[in-house]
Formats: sequence, structure tokens, C-alpha cells
Amino acid sequence: MSVAVYIAVMAVTTYLIRVIPFAAVRGKIKSRFLNSVLYYIPFAVLSAMTFPAIFYATGNVITSVIGTVIALVMAYFNLPLIVVALTSSAGAFIASLIIGGIS
Repeated sequence: MSVAVYIAVMAVTTYLIRVIPFAAVRGKIKSRFLNSVLYYIPFAVLSAMTFPAIFYATGNVITSVIGTVIALVMAYFNLPLIVVALTSSAGAFIASLIIGGIS
């Protein structure tokens, strides 16, 4: 099979995944439970894709854990995202300098 057929099948599959929910649900969803589940799905999917990659970002799991802990503590105190990102990155970098993980 040619590459064009593979791309066409993937395009149709992606299109159907996005269109079927709109076709199946015509009106407004009135269930509070279903609305709350649908509200949190993007956050859950993004977390499931991102969180495991965090531990392999620096090449050293220990420095990654240190950066993650710093990020979680900063986020707990409701600091802006840029502050959380910069301090956790700096923490992981400093930890890698101390541990000697930078190559």
C-alpha cells in the first residue's frame, strides 16, 4: 500500500473521532456528572501525556524529581506558571550541577 492510502485512512479516522460526538449529541448536555467528567478530560489527558516525560527530561531521574517537587510546591502556593516553570527548571539545573549529571 502506498503512503497516500495510509495518510487518507488516518485522516478519515481522525475526522470521525472528532465528528461522531457532535453527531451523537445534538442538544446541550444537562447531566451535571457528565459535564464535570467532560470538563476534566483535557486536563487528565494532558497530565497523562506530560507527567511521565518529566522524569526523563534531564537524563537523570533524581534531578527530574527535584524539579518536579519544586514545581508542585510552587504550584501549591498558586504562583504564576512562568514562576513555577522557571524555578523548577532552575532547581533541576542546580541539582544536576551538584550531582554532576550534566554532560
